[in-house]
Amino acid sequence: MIMSQEPVGGDNAEPGQRPGELHPPSLVDLAMEELRAEILSGTLEPGERLVEEQLTQRFRISRGPLREALRLLGEQGLVERLPRRGARVTTFSGRDFDELFAVRGALERFALTLISDRDPGQFELRGAETALADLRDAARRGDRLAANNAHRAFHLALVAAAGNQQLLATYEGILAKLQLYMAANLRREADTASPDEGVHRHERLLEAVRSGYAKRIESELEHHGARRFFH
Repeated sequence: MIMSQEPVGGDNAEPGQRPGELHPPSLVDLAMEELRAEILSGTLEPGERLVEEQLTQRFRISRGPLREALRLLGEQGLVERLPRRGARVTTFSGRDFDELFAVRGALERFALTLISDRDPGQFELRGAETALADLRDAARRGDRLAANNAHRAFHLALVAAAGNQQLLATYEGILAKLQLYMAANLRREADTASPDEGVHRHERLLEAVRSGYAKRIESELEHHGARRFFH
């Protein structure tokens, strides 16, 4: 159930609130975060219908905030609307998925090529190190949503280290479309292997990047990107 100080369908601002003050979370924000967590944790699966009547009753909100939350989730690539059939968790065809994964791999290889061409002291990896620590903690606790968020943050941080903003923006868009399947990959890996296996893969990739050796980075990235848990 979503709890908020904001009245249903109301505005974020309180009477007399001055510009620049922090606003409490809106019903839209709360509904969006709840649904995003359910999608990325696997509670809601690709292709599953999102019935407005059921969701408004469960969250105790009106259709207005819910529809806006669904629209924002659509911009994140997590929800899609079908003509006369309402909304559902996004699903891709096998071809769509293969093409997106190929583009993601090409962008990562290009980013890490840029990194390997520079001195190791010239690129910033603290973001990747923080994400890796979060991934270790999530694996220890068995928190799949936190693991998915950390996994996404790790890869974004590696690409960001290349220092190419247009590359990062393009990569982030591809990653947004793939995050559903990346979450599924992490869940299946956790179900079929040691919880630490995914952590170790990311540790090896980070160590390869730190080394600055192009062949080592390429080799580790090739093994890292194996999709044996997707199908």
